[in-house]
Order: sequence, then structure tokens, then C-alpha cells
Amino acid sequence: MSNSKIPLVDRFGPDAADVEFGGDAPSLFSQLAARGSVRKFRSDTIPYLTLRRLCALALCAPTKSDLQQRDIDAPSLKSQIGALLADGPLGQKWLASVPNLLLFCGNNRRQRRIHALRDRHFANDHLDAFFNAAVDAAIALSAFVIAAEAEGLGVCPVSAVRNHSDALSRLLKLPDHVFPVAGLAVGYPADAPQLSMRLPLSVTVHHNTFLEDGLDDAIKAYDRRREAAQPYAAQRYVREFGLAETYGWSEDKARQYTHPERADFGAYVRRIGFRLD
Repeated sequence: MSNSKIPLVDRFGPDAADVEFGGDAPSLFSQLAARGSVRKFRSDTIPYLTLRRLCALALCAPTKSDLQQRDIDAPSLKSQIGALLADGPLGQKWLASVPNLLLFCGNNRRQRRIHALRDRHFANDHLDAFFNAAVDAAIALSAFVIAAEAEGLGVCPVSAVRNHSDALSRLLKLPDHVFPVAGLAVGYPADAPQLSMRLPLSVTVHHNTFLEDGLDDAIKAYDRRREAAQPYAAQRYVREFGLAETYGWSEDKARQYTHPERADFGAYVRRIGFRLD
């Protein structure tokens, strides 16, 4: 975690100098500006009530129209789930031994049940029903991250749960219209997390009109800045693409998405009852 006095500049580059903050800013600013994902944890157990409290805080987050279409599962089958996520071509070995793994789920089932209880027609059986529940779960996950890091815990969101949506649903007995959005590894950090550089604000913050002027040059500059400060430890798919002389963020991400990931997720979502038209 960065101890820099200019964490936003460290993160986004020089064009964030105008939004940097001083020591009189709320402590949450420093927490967010310097945060990083954790993949190495101590073996200490997080007290049950601490996790329960963090779940409650996460569920205080905004939810679309107060529908509350998000649930958090703290499965006791962690070792089985961890093994599932660690195996296979897209597996991540570190997930086999995380001390705590939560599952953030979208839940459109309750809303449908309310319609049955109140004898009201459910008129929104289309893509937005799925989307609202997914966004609700993502908002709750983000709130959990903020609360957990304020507690001194480390976290790492895990999209790999969607590699095994069917298997996880069977394992956890998730009913129709309830689906995994993301996992979250939680524990006491074994090492200080690294501050991950981000694209400059000029690329990702827009004013009134979406612009891509200068995008290619901005990505090239970001690649150079990130490679100089945080070079990748290894290159992806060297057998296919060879060893690049310079290997920045854009090359890594372009290589990553030359291989299919979760191409069956849409079919899974339809199998559990969602219409996506």
C-alpha cells in the first residue's frame, strides 16, 4: 500500500494533480487512494461477528428502487469451491487456500415471489431484471470492500466464480433467478498490497460528451508509465505470441481476451429462468 503523499498522481499519472488532497481530507480518501487487492493472506480466522457486521454494512449500500436484489453467501464449502476455482486453464492457484471466500449473488427470485404473494403480474421479465440484480450485487460488493479495508482486512474480488456458475449453483443449491456475480476473498493481509496504476482520468472521466480523442496515444503513454514502475512478472501465452520486447498493460489485456472466457454464461443465465431480450 502506497505511503506516498501524492497517491492519486501515483495511481493516475500527472493529470490527477488537480484532484490530489492534503492531510486534512477525510481518512477514507487516503484509504481509497492507496488501496490494492490482496492475494496472500495470514491464516488467522476472521471472527464470525466481524464478517456478519461487514455484510450488514455492505447491505446498507444503495439498491435499485429499494428492491434489495442482492445476497451474500459465506459458504462452509470453501475448500471445495476454492479447489474448483483453482483448477483448469483459467484457474487461479491462490484461490485454493484463501481463508474466507464470500459469494455475492444477484437475487431476482424474491421480487418474483413478492408478485406471487401479492397476486400481481410481473411485467419486467426481460434483460433489465437480470441487470438490476447484477448491479445490486456489485454495489454491495464494493461497499463490503470499503468496510473490510477500514477494518484492516485485505480483499480481492474474484470474477472466476462465473467460470463455474452451474457447478457453484448446484453446490450451494442456488434456485432459479439467483446467480453468482462475483466472489470476494477476505482475510488479514500477509503482505502490503500493491497500488495498481490506472488509466489517466482524461481517458475515463467524461464531461457532457463521450470523447476518444487521443486515446491511442494515452494508452501508449500509460503502457510506458506502468511498465517502468510495475512491470509484469510474466507474459501471457508466450507460445502463441512470443516474448514481446516491451510488454505493457494493453498487450497483456489484448492477449488475455484472445482466449474465450465464460462463453457459456448467457446460456446459464437463461437456464435459471431469465429472459435476456
